[in-house]
Amino acid sequence: MRKKEVTSFDIAAVVKELKSQIANCRVNNIYQFGEKTLIFKLHKTDSPPIRLVIEAGRRLHSTSYAEESPAEPPAFCMTMRKYLRDSWLRGIEQTEFERIVTVYFETKTGLLKLVVELFGDGNIIITNEKDAIIQALEFKKMRDRDILRNLTLALPPSIGKNPFRVTQLELQEAFTKATNTEIVRVLARFLGLGGVYAEELLLRAQIEKTKLSSILAIDEIKAIFEALQSLLWPVVEGKFEPSIILDENGDYVDAVPFKLKRYEGAKSQGYESFNQALDEFYLRVVASEKAAGSIETEKLDQEVQRLKRVVAEQEKSIDEDLKKSEKDKQIGDKFYAHFNVLQTFQEQLVKANQQGHDWNTIIITVMAAKKAGKIPSVYVESFDGKNLALNLEIDSFHFSLNLRDSLFDNANRYYERGKHAKEKAQGAMSALQDSKRKLAMAERELSEAEHLKSLKPAEIMEVLSKRKEEMANKEWYEKFRWFISSEGFLVVAGKDTVSNEVLIKKYTALEDVVFHAEITGAPFVVIKAEGNPIGDQTLKEASEFTASFSRAWRENAGSVDVYWVKLDQLSKSGPSGESVPHGAFFVVGKRNWYRNTPLHVAVGMVVGEEACFVGGPLDAVKTKTRTYVSISPGDTMGKDLLKQILKALTVKLSKDQREKAGKISIEQIREFIPYTKGAVNLKTH
Repeated sequence: MRKKEVTSFDIAAVVKELKSQIANCRVNNIYQFGEKTLIFKLHKTDSPPIRLVIEAGRRLHSTSYAEESPAEPPAFCMTMRKYLRDSWLRGIEQTEFERIVTVYFETKTGLLKLVVELFGDGNIIITNEKDAIIQALEFKKMRDRDILRNLTLALPPSIGKNPFRVTQLELQEAFTKATNTEIVRVLARFLGLGGVYAEELLLRAQIEKTKLSSILAIDEIKAIFEALQSLLWPVVEGKFEPSIILDENGDYVDAVPFKLKRYEGAKSQGYESFNQALDEFYLRVVASEKAAGSIETEKLDQEVQRLKRVVAEQEKSIDEDLKKSEKDKQIGDKFYAHFNVLQTFQEQLVKANQQGHDWNTIIITVMAAKKAGKIPSVYVESFDGKNLALNLEIDSFHFSLNLRDSLFDNANRYYERGKHAKEKAQGAMSALQDSKRKLAMAERELSEAEHLKSLKPAEIMEVLSKRKEEMANKEWYEKFRWFISSEGFLVVAGKDTVSNEVLIKKYTALEDVVFHAEITGAPFVVIKAEGNPIGDQTLKEASEFTASFSRAWRENAGSVDVYWVKLDQLSKSGPSGESVPHGAFFVVGKRNWYRNTPLHVAVGMVVGEEACFVGGPLDAVKTKTRTYVSISPGDTMGKDLLKQILKALTVKLSKDQREKAGKISIEQIREFIPYTKGAVNLKTH
């Protein structure tokens, strides 16, 4: 029988490995896949990006595979980002020997805990330092505890005695109390080992698992206790021999942190770490599930059809509004094209009314004159006595002339209606793009699901493995902020104190130029010379990039002083020998200043076979695309700002280009905007 979820031993081994791997990592971002799976993208000095996958009720381990990020993060994912993005992951612990893991994060608001339940249906819960629940994947009331906001988190009742703390005497007492119960069941329940490891313990003690606990001899209890210590020793010492167990057909059966007697003689594959073994194991499990048709393509198809209807209705509404806008403008133009005739006609009617004739009599006279051909027959169609308006037809346009208002006011009314309809259509464009992105994502999921469903597990593994290769092929600078200058130079910036230190120490050469802003809280920005003379334009663009990503942006400043130096002018020792803080450097010698450097960035869209965003200084973005928007410091924040940028970029794209643009995630813009805060300048190209 294939492993379905991690055991307490698995969790103990995973946590032991992860403690040194992920402690003191920065949380760069968080993604959610499906209903229960989160992936934390972590950054650590001098290390490749680390991805921690958490699937409630099933697994927790690092992963080498990169799933394609959803275009629209689910609400729970957005909440996780709100509380934990840009925090520091300080530690990870298993609760006793339970299938519960707590991850500790240092945030700007204090210590937060992420409690992951890996049993049953599972749950993911955020609490504060005092264990008050802030958010949960699933809020619920249960017999023994409640998971509700602001309540103190109560852990589930323990499933057994912690085997790391149990004594031989306590084990003997447990067997005595159990009387006529099979010893394998006693061990599984009393120590919470689960069936696999309870059986393994008895195999090592060389005792039949069905033997009744009431007839165990003292020597046998001692053998069981010693066998338990042999199971616990690798976890205590961190001495693992991870492997995946295969059956006769080569299918995965189990992933184990160390060798088990139950699998002696079975085929196996060894791995460097237990995290890696679990990663490969669950990749194959997911592949097999998909091949078996566990993906509910019917639900995905229903969602695709629903979104198609939404898109069609929105497109129809926009088309109608644009046509109405154009028609109302043309009607307004008709008032001026026939101004003299209409004004004379209106004055005659008003004069007749002022002379004592009621409007019905006047209109009867007009219609009779129309019938006799004494006035242009195309003008008057009918009279609206309630609103005192003539319904006219001119040049095949049908509209009303309000006799109470001047011709100017009548024309302006239609112009305003047309303007409002156009604004309504433009506003609906943003909603349409959101719907198209959701449709594209749903169609992609459906297509992938149908494709994977038709494949064999081995073929699915090949498809999924490509994602691992893509991660390995990323350039070094992609873990920093970066852009290509208009002169073709790579410009790279740190994101925080850790990446500042790494950028200068590991990736900066003597020929490169290093920028910094004259303000606390600014990145180091490096122009990579690569043996070429750096031009004035690149220096200017790098200075703007440095200024914009400094704290001056957050404070809504208009400009800040920026300077550049060479690598050999940077020192980790101050003038009197004192050490410089991590991520900072002392500057020796002359600084080359860019005074009053303005703060602004640009985001552009490049549309080819696919669409993508580009960002950086305005002049650099201009060389890559004609569709861009500039952003200055301002008070619009988060997703509201990202939507404004996307709307400004897509408004002048063609229909085909907008469809391609709708397939990329709005979240990709975030990387280009300092503090995800600012104001969009209206001029878009």
